[in-house]
Amino acid sequence: MAKRKTTASKPETKAVKAAEVKEENVKAEAPAPAPVAAPKSEDKPAAKKTTAAAPKKPATPAVKKAAEKAETTEKKVVIQYSGKEISGAELVEKAKKHAGIESPKKIDVYVKPEVNKVYYVINGDVFGDFDLFVFE
Repeated sequence: MAKRKTTASKPETKAVKAAEVKEENVKAEAPAPAPVAAPKSEDKPAAKKTTAAAPKKPATPAVKKAAEKAETTEKKVVIQYSGKEISGAELVEKAKKHAGIESPKKIDVYVKPEVNKVYYVINGDVFGDFDLFVFE
């Protein structure tokens, strides 16, 4: 004999299936989780963003000079020839003394040890030369 299906089980099955379908729809419709943000309080005013909007203040001249000094490295030039030596700073001082100019704007010094001469140009218009070494 064949068993009859009861109608009471069908509504329960349909209800369970409907609940499962609703849960799947809710999960599918739920937006992706938003990034975690700092909690906002209604009591506190919004903070102003000053990084992009504020103009940068120019550095004071003293700060600029200090920064330039920090960036420059110590430079030393020494010329050695025939057992004698002289520094680049000494050559510049000799050129200024020879030309009679105490504070030039620009000075170029050219050394030719093979002819024992130092040539200089000061401020682009004063030219001269002197002996590199005095041989005895």
